[in-house]
Amino acid sequence: MNITRRIVSACVCLCLLAAVPSGCGSNGLLDPDDPVTVNFWHPYGQQMNASLDVLVDEFNDSIGRGSGVIVQVSYIADASEINDKLLLTANNAPGAPAFPDVAVIYPQIGIILAQKGRLADLSTLFSESELSRYVPEFLEEGKLGGDTQYLLPVAKSAEVLYVNATLFGRFSKDTGVNISQLSTFEGIADAAEKYYEWSGGRDFFFPENLFNAAMIGFRQLGGDFLEGSAPNLSSPLFQRIWDAYYPGAVKGGTSIFDNYGNYLMVTGEIVCCTSTTAGVTFFNDTVTYSDNTKESLELAVLPYPVFEGGEKVVLQRGGSLCVFKSDDRREYAASLFLKWLTDPEQNLRFTTQTGYLPVTGEAFGGFMERELENIESENVRKLFETVGIMQGSYVFFIPPVFDGFEGIQKDYIQSLKRAAEISRQEYLDLLETQDPRKAYEAVSQGVFEKFTAER
Repeated sequence: MNITRRIVSACVCLCLLAAVPSGCGSNGLLDPDDPVTVNFWHPYGQQMNASLDVLVDEFNDSIGRGSGVIVQVSYIADASEINDKLLLTANNAPGAPAFPDVAVIYPQIGIILAQKGRLADLSTLFSESELSRYVPEFLEEGKLGGDTQYLLPVAKSAEVLYVNATLFGRFSKDTGVNISQLSTFEGIADAAEKYYEWSGGRDFFFPENLFNAAMIGFRQLGGDFLEGSAPNLSSPLFQRIWDAYYPGAVKGGTSIFDNYGNYLMVTGEIVCCTSTTAGVTFFNDTVTYSDNTKESLELAVLPYPVFEGGEKVVLQRGGSLCVFKSDDRREYAASLFLKWLTDPEQNLRFTTQTGYLPVTGEAFGGFMERELENIESENVRKLFETVGIMQGSYVFFIPPVFDGFEGIQKDYIQSLKRAAEISRQEYLDLLETQDPRKAYEAVSQGVFEKFTAER
């Protein structure tokens, strides 16, 4: 830790300790001579876990030691495994482990645990002033559709547009297509068509999550993609969502793919993709083509595209912290750790190395500007410069949570890709005997109507 960071961290510790009466915690709940152990479960592995381990140790050596709290990371696993264990415990299954004191969870499991009365109300552990520090949309998600604050944001992700600036630069020089055109989905579709022709049949764009694209697109255009628990495909707005994907996927320019966009970008198969901010660390600094030749990859990170005439809206999602009901002493001890971990100084150190977003308004301001100087990765720096702009101009959309949501998402994505794949193959077959315009008209006839009628 550098000298400046040590000083800031020490100041944060002093501020928090000022709220703890000498010799014991609030209302005598804590005692440094008789510390309480806070068990912590989280899904962060590898790089994020390393930075989190450092922060846990720092807390234990500062706030924890002074107030009588020891945080112990007692379980690390992916989110689905944590969910399974928490559900077993919530249902009192034989052999199930005891609940942790703190865990990183997601809204889908949070709703179940809240309904079973297992989660503490964080508004009893945080003051209104403390809660007001968080980005409002991030905080709102933690209410799980109600009025009780069950979850606290810790690391969020949004979506951005990643661009291979090396490839785009050559394309732009020859065609005059400016990178500013990529600010809208209509502009991307036009660029994709021109790139397909210019490159001799290579794709330009890949939207990584078609369901997210539909939800965000509807919101940008003033509507809701989900009507109850079903996609609102009868809405006139869906035609614009369809037109941003299907024509390019069939005629070429938009890639049909079943994995992450960075795989296509690092092999030069596409020029740009919409993807999560958390994926920034997976981009290489080189492109390796199919003939095994390589060239440098200069990555550009642009704000998430917007439909023409639409509002700037982007999806947010990610893990949140919860405190499990136990007793006043343990819950208060847990809250001290949560306040410290999500303070801008600590939160930025945890998130900026990995592409996750900080969770307080302060962190997006001067704190982030200072932290950018400490980020080693140029791509991560570019990302945070972009998300800093987005935080001030975009609305963060909270995806709905209900039983069956994941199934609806999977069915929509698979069905849309299948429709595009079938039409694409038919289109390629017809090109042997017909011109592109007539071939597309033939294969696309009635596909939109059939797709919307069957869902």
